[in-house]
Amino acid sequence: MSPLTRVARNRAVGLLGAMAAVVATWTVAAPAAQADDMRSRQWYLDAMKADELWKVATGKGVTVAVLDSGVDSTLSELRGRVLPGRNFSDAGEGPGRVDDKDRDRHGTNMALAIAGSGAGGGVKGIAPDATILPVKTGDFVIDGWGSMYKGIRYAVDNGARVINISSGGAADDAEKPNWLAAVEYAQKKGVLIFAASGNDGSESRSYPAAVPGVVAVGALDTKGKVAKFSDHGSHLALAAPGVDMPGRCTDDKTKYCAFEGTSHATAIASGTAALIWSAHPDWTGNQVLRVMMETAGHNGPVPSKYIGYGSVRPAQVLLEGKGNPGDPDVNPLLAAQKAGTSPTTPQTSPSPENTGASGSDQAKDKDQAARPEEGGFPLWAIAAGAVAVVAVIGLVVAAGVRRRASTDA
Repeated sequence: MSPLTRVARNRAVGLLGAMAAVVATWTVAAPAAQADDMRSRQWYLDAMKADELWKVATGKGVTVAVLDSGVDSTLSELRGRVLPGRNFSDAGEGPGRVDDKDRDRHGTNMALAIAGSGAGGGVKGIAPDATILPVKTGDFVIDGWGSMYKGIRYAVDNGARVINISSGGAADDAEKPNWLAAVEYAQKKGVLIFAASGNDGSESRSYPAAVPGVVAVGALDTKGKVAKFSDHGSHLALAAPGVDMPGRCTDDKTKYCAFEGTSHATAIASGTAALIWSAHPDWTGNQVLRVMMETAGHNGPVPSKYIGYGSVRPAQVLLEGKGNPGDPDVNPLLAAQKAGTSPTTPQTSPSPENTGASGSDQAKDKDQAARPEEGGFPLWAIAAGAVAVVAVIGLVVAAGVRRRASTDA
């Protein structure tokens, strides 16, 4: 794994994959028409039955801290949703939401995926009424891990119930006690931490995703299968959509680009927690996480090193009433990791929600659809079609233009 997994780099997805980001880029010229166009591109909202979910809960009353590159609260989709926050980066500490200084756009896009309002024809988040607490932690290669530790404590002390960390990297032995202390502090306060697993497609362990108790999130493609780039391992807890995810382009915030990575998957998982928590404000973080794990969609044995306990399925909780919140004081992920079982009881044979692989057949699980909702993820097509794709490829290659296909972890 590279030292920084949430990097401002092109991900090697091949020529066609890189061109997909170009074809899926559009300008905000006609808000009314753009609204319909954007909604059709947010394929994962349909897969997760978002319109029905929002009749039950919208994330209102839940604060999600975004520990990242900053959040641009001036965007139409984020107005009124972003708290002042804190800056632990940029060679100094200070208050402020660092408006319009998120040059990387990464933190802004995570906030959009979580709580975007869709205003002005823009991105709508999975928990559109959640509140975002921006905590700028910057590039840990430059700023060091210290900004992240401080950011976690700041988020906990300032009302965040969910912390989204769509970044990570390798940590040496000297750093591991600091990670354990920061995560333990959040856990004692009942705060959930979701972190990206990484984009190398390997079993590399990224921090903080590898810290016990942190909800490590992998990415799914538009068919509900494990994305090829998604890092995996026994520490993986959940999976969520992470391919063809719309967000503000890095080089022009008036345009939208398609991104992929476990960064967006983590934001969707964090937003899902906020959504469930807003419907059950009396639950503890342990209970919210437990129902997320119990209702996660999967084909094959759990836990899986590719999708953990499965893909997030808030409809199972909010529309179907499934999932037992259980003991408010027991962290289900820590308990399951210690026991090596499901969050409730060991699963010894396939059930209707656990089909496609026999008891110990972990190898096949990578090729099984994760099924976030019944029927799996619908695949949305780029309107230009194959001919247009070829044409764009020709133009781009001729001009030597390179577009970033992913800024995600």
